Amino acid sequence: MFIGIDLGTSSVKTILINSKQITLASHTESLDLINPQSGYYEQNPESWLKATFLCFQNIKQQKPKEFESVESLGISGQMHGATLIDKNYNILRNCILWNDTRSMKECFEMKSIYPDLEKVSGNLAMPGFTAPKILWIKKNEPEVFKKISKVLLPKDYLRFKLSGEFYTDMSDASGTLWLNVKKRQWSSDLLNITSLSEANMPKLVEGSDCSTYVDASLSNEIGFKKKVIIAGGAGDQAAGAAGSGVINSNQSVISLGTSGVYFSPTENYNSNTKKAVHSFCHCLPNTWHHMSVMLSATNCLDWICNTLGFDVNNAFNLIEELSSNSSHIYNLPYFLPYLSGERTPHNNANIRGSFHLINTSTSKVEMLYSVLEGITFGIKNGFLSVEEINQNTTETYIIGGGSKSEFWVNLLSSAINKKIIIGEDSNLGPSLGVARLAMIATNNFSKKEVFKKIPIKKETDIDENLLNILNKRYEKWLEIVSTNLKIADKLLIN
Repeated sequence: MFIGIDLGTSSVKTILINSKQITLASHTESLDLINPQSGYYEQNPESWLKATFLCFQNIKQQKPKEFESVESLGISGQMHGATLIDKNYNILRNCILWNDTRSMKECFEMKSIYPDLEKVSGNLAMPGFTAPKILWIKKNEPEVFKKISKVLLPKDYLRFKLSGEFYTDMSDASGTLWLNVKKRQWSSDLLNITSLSEANMPKLVEGSDCSTYVDASLSNEIGFKKKVIIAGGAGDQAAGAAGSGVINSNQSVISLGTSGVYFSPTENYNSNTKKAVHSFCHCLPNTWHHMSVMLSATNCLDWICNTLGFDVNNAFNLIEELSSNSSHIYNLPYFLPYLSGERTPHNNANIRGSFHLINTSTSKVEMLYSVLEGITFGIKNGFLSVEEINQNTTETYIIGGGSKSEFWVNLLSSAINKKIIIGEDSNLGPSLGVARLAMIATNNFSKKEVFKKIPIKKETDIDENLLNILNKRYEKWLEIVSTNLKIADKLLIN
């Protein structure tokens, strides 16, 4: 038996699978987000631990015999979060999360201190990454900075609490800006920028390797009867790709979650920092991946539904009805989905969401459509940025909460002019991915055995008429984005 734990932004999801990868039990516990001010996002690390143990308890109740037979577990997590602990292993402050944009100035500072930053890390300095957050803490919370003993990513804090050991995997470490992504090792030059050393970092391990074990006394308390391996695990997007079987260079996956991601594996290291494409290690040895990331995807939809008083499922029904006559959408309002700034391809923390072409006859449903389309165009914007360096994909899968809407998937498919595969249990994504890594970590299963494709539920057809309309609207949308980028820095009052 094997467990996959996905530490997300809004919840911890845990699944129990058997050697045939059949899901025997699952449970999700929600997490609270702390938003001290605009652009600031934090969480209490203790809430992750509490949620994880509640998941364990629930799964144990569902499948007691199977639960006690667990051999290994894997953990995926929201990437980039700065979890700081002192020499006595106490948490120094709330974790600053991946979508926090407070450290934009520190990004420019990092580049000025070390001009080769992009060359070594393979990535632009962005406020979402871990290293700029540490520079911000050094400047603004010096007493906290002085006490830092270890900097851990969210999932690796869970690992530490389960095992007492400090490890991280290559895919998650790639998003810190401290890793030489090509060489798959910590860079002393990058660490020096933030006045840290390798001693402040967890040890590196491949995602499919055994990192450590669940502490024996804790294991007994949880209810495990065997010595339980903890696999290296993965960052959430790499784990989601692994959950869909996306590990080869001809494959890709779109993740429609809180953030919107286009993910494409590669056997060779490459980068496109000009378009703010992420170049990370994949969760398997000797593989890398490219990612475009938009910060606000389904949370844009949640925001507009809450604002206008719609249930999300009902909103999709209304949007689909509106769009049944595709010509109707020609001159609908445009929406920029930048509620928390943006990464790929703009790397601008100050740009914000906005509606355009609103008039007195604009209806609520038209605004709903505009938000959905705006997210879709944001995904396309990033997709095209990745395509500049990897055009080999023949299979594109989709995961995340947004994948539950076939209408949205079809809209996205027409927007990027690419057939999209909806897999069975596509919502399992990261938790299934790290459960698969946990299987390999036992040395009883090969990569070929484990990484089977998820059975196909549906493959989209491209609507040529809709494709033409969306192409025209996308060009107008790009013009609006360009204008907004020019004034973004002037609109926010510090």
